[in-house]
Amino acid sequence: MRVSIIGGGYVGLVSAACMAGLGHSVMLIEIDENKVEAINSAKSPIYEKGLAELLSAHVGRNLLATTSYENLARSDVSLICVGTPPLPDGSADLSMIESASTLIGKALANKEKYHVVAVKSTVPPGTTQNLVMPAVQKHTGKNAGKIGFVMNPEFLREGLAVHDFMKPDRIVIGSSDVRAGDVFESVYQGIDAPIIRTGLIAAEMIKYASNAFLATKISFSNEIGNVCKKMGIDVYEVMSGVGLDHRINPHFLNAGVGFGGSCFPKDVSALISLAEKMDIAPVLLRSVMDVNEKQPQKIVEILLRRVGDLKAKRIAVLGLAFKNDTDDVRESRAIPVIKELVGRGALVAAYDPKANASMSAILPEIEYCGSASHALTNADACLVLTEWPEFADLDKEFDLMRSRVIIDGRRVLSCRDAEGICW
Repeated sequence: MRVSIIGGGYVGLVSAACMAGLGHSVMLIEIDENKVEAINSAKSPIYEKGLAELLSAHVGRNLLATTSYENLARSDVSLICVGTPPLPDGSADLSMIESASTLIGKALANKEKYHVVAVKSTVPPGTTQNLVMPAVQKHTGKNAGKIGFVMNPEFLREGLAVHDFMKPDRIVIGSSDVRAGDVFESVYQGIDAPIIRTGLIAAEMIKYASNAFLATKISFSNEIGNVCKKMGIDVYEVMSGVGLDHRINPHFLNAGVGFGGSCFPKDVSALISLAEKMDIAPVLLRSVMDVNEKQPQKIVEILLRRVGDLKAKRIAVLGLAFKNDTDDVRESRAIPVIKELVGRGALVAAYDPKANASMSAILPEIEYCGSASHALTNADACLVLTEWPEFADLDKEFDLMRSRVIIDGRRVLSCRDAEGICW
């Protein structure tokens, strides 16, 4: 099939590369000229395992990036993969969705053949039906029989996105009509996964509900972990027992400094905003966010108890990305921790295998180191904030510290004397 993807961000770029890998002819439309140039040179603007190899294999063959909508009408399917960042009130900013829909409509104005417009961006329930469809149809002047609409939420974990695209738990296709869903389902031909066919609004809610539930599991584990810490119990022992219950399962029960990234924080906030607009008090979801906001302070409290006043003390921070195997620092729990340390006069020496550059754009005032050893040298304490596998092997490197105070926020270390945030 011929597929157009609008938006060369995380979801759009991974989707484009993977769809090219499935044999489709893919055109990626992105407004950032520098990003387009990088992609067409087979250079990934983001770090994601397996992505660079896909770009190298398909750019110039069946994958092309462009800034123009001029050739969109030649495709069979268009996917909207633009961002939906949070507004100050927590609701989703849909301006890029509306802009993409308008430009798609204009590009399809003279197309006679059937075309499917799909939304892959995470949007509040009702967006595809009430915003995307009217915007596209207004500018095409065509009736619903010529254009079908689909909502196809993404469930990609950063660091494992290529794997998740090619081997998903499920594929959700919400459609305006059966024909649109049938056409779009062929995009995933060759992938072995359960396919859920549903309506547009239900598909949008499946995405929000999934992320909200996973975020709830994390905050629940952190709340239990805070109690366990006070009682001298290892929360990981507790959760290993809890997770064996098949009704619960062990995934996303890892206690620590909380969740970050581009999805959970904004999606839970957007769902809260949606509920409040319907006069529903989302008590549980508010609590999920409240626990997550307070959790980074727990590791600072342990640090203060261990070393006292932080003024002029060198604190090594290992891990800046919101999770391992990515350079993404959006909503990383390292950000509030480092801001608190700096506010207390600490000298922060930070290291991340991939995210130094990303974080330096947000927090330029701290020292960025090229290795864990460099960050640990003469440090008064160390905080581990991302579960990079290479940190698990650290031990003798901690001997470079002025005092061996090690606080692990992700249960990644194997050294004998690290203290955990919830264990």
